[in-house]
Amino acid sequence: MAGIPSTWRPGRRYVGASVAAIVAILIATLLFSLWIAGQRFPTTGSSRTDIWFLLVSSARQAALSTVLSILAGMALAWTLDRLRFTGRGVVIGLLSTALVMPSLVVVSGLLSIWGRNGWVNFLLAPFGLETGSSIFGLGGIIAAHVVLNGAFSARIFIDRLAAIPAEKLKLGRSLGLGPLRRFTIIDFPALAASIPGISATIFLLCFTSFPIVLTLGGGPANQTLEVAIYQAVRLDFDLGAAVNLAIVQLVVCAAIIIPASTLSPAAGLFGSPNHIHWPERPWLRAIQQIVLTVLLAGFLAPLIAVLGEGFYAISNVLAQTVFWRAAITSLVIGTLSALLAVSLGLALGMSRALQEKGSLWRGLLGLPVFAYLAVPAVVLSLGFFLLARQTGLAPSLVAPVVLVLANALLALPFVFATLAPPLEALTLRHHRVIRALGITSFRQWSRIEWPLLGRPIGYALAVAFVFSLGDLAVISLFGTSEFSTLPWLMYRALGAYRTNDAQAIAAILLIVSIAAFILIPKLFEKLTDARN
Repeated sequence: MAGIPSTWRPGRRYVGASVAAIVAILIATLLFSLWIAGQRFPTTGSSRTDIWFLLVSSARQAALSTVLSILAGMALAWTLDRLRFTGRGVVIGLLSTALVMPSLVVVSGLLSIWGRNGWVNFLLAPFGLETGSSIFGLGGIIAAHVVLNGAFSARIFIDRLAAIPAEKLKLGRSLGLGPLRRFTIIDFPALAASIPGISATIFLLCFTSFPIVLTLGGGPANQTLEVAIYQAVRLDFDLGAAVNLAIVQLVVCAAIIIPASTLSPAAGLFGSPNHIHWPERPWLRAIQQIVLTVLLAGFLAPLIAVLGEGFYAISNVLAQTVFWRAAITSLVIGTLSALLAVSLGLALGMSRALQEKGSLWRGLLGLPVFAYLAVPAVVLSLGFFLLARQTGLAPSLVAPVVLVLANALLALPFVFATLAPPLEALTLRHHRVIRALGITSFRQWSRIEWPLLGRPIGYALAVAFVFSLGDLAVISLFGTSEFSTLPWLMYRALGAYRTNDAQAIAAILLIVSIAAFILIPKLFEKLTDARN
């Protein structure tokens, strides 16, 4: 970065480089353990998988989910940008939770609506039009992905539309641009820069989807690589097949993430909106209200269903000792992994802010950020599982440490994306004054950065905490009846057809997730005296 001496803040540079090196070494060790296991544990043949079929199946559902998520996200952002109504800020805030909303919560909500005993069948039964368990299969997988990723893309697209310069809006309004020309000339160019990057991210999230496909897949026809890895280890104990599948998954994800890393980044969540409201004509506003109602119903209905169905069974679940044991485990692991992820994100962000744009060191410091997308959760979990076996450690003993480390690494991309831009902006803006006054690194943090980063740090902590709270992929290879988290407990309840217990756990996960997104950022704003 021009103007910053390469010898300034050596401590921050060394700490960031050390964190990047440790993360890289850890991931390399896990990948090496996969390779060693592939040599030691040849496939037994008990797990018969058609890798080409799995690739085609995974790519098909990921592509369909991506296209529909982008279209739904653009439509939702377009309507929210145009309309003003009471509760609009709450709706936008809920969309921010979509990326890390526990997948099993959405699955539970969709089952409550579309399942055999769901709302839809209840309403259609008097007319003899029951749909059965229509939510299982490819349609259910895509529906769950669109609910989560459509809301995620909408949140980013809203920021892009809000960042359109006020001068451009004023000029377009004075020229009397119609709705179509306004969208094509002003809106779409603002959205287009984000579409490739968001599409690549959503495609990878859907391609590596685990809880949704595991629960709603409906059979081998919709199986993905991650589900096949899980079944090879947990059901067949065919480690050779699991390693082969993991290597294929790594190659595919790397082939996507390397070019995707050059695409335009998503808009930040903490920019300043243009505050210009240019309403549409009355007839078009009516259409926008209809579109908004339909899309919000699709997003909010599963969440409302979770709360409605789970409310009646919560008292029964709260009386179970196993629930409290799983809840305490989830909260402790979620808190520790969130603190670790934010610490790693701050160290990498501070060091990267000192590097010149386009430099090799700047690129190397960003490599650990791609750990989640390049090394999917089940592959990461399998690496830890095999490493524990190879070192003679019982998986049950290392499970808590593995969950904290793995969930921190999986949340790191989102934490880094939240913290790196404001850290870099502060460094660029204030480094000359800081150097002139001789302010130490600690005082720079305590007097400048900490007071101004309350909201981003709180948001990053909430993201990492909720991400860990809803994880099923990592715990899937380590979970037992003695060591369980809330998602694992919920999955076991679904497998045992204890639907009421599963719905109650889903409701609790949803309440805790929303509370975390509301309370943690506000708490840190107060702690740091941050102001927007």
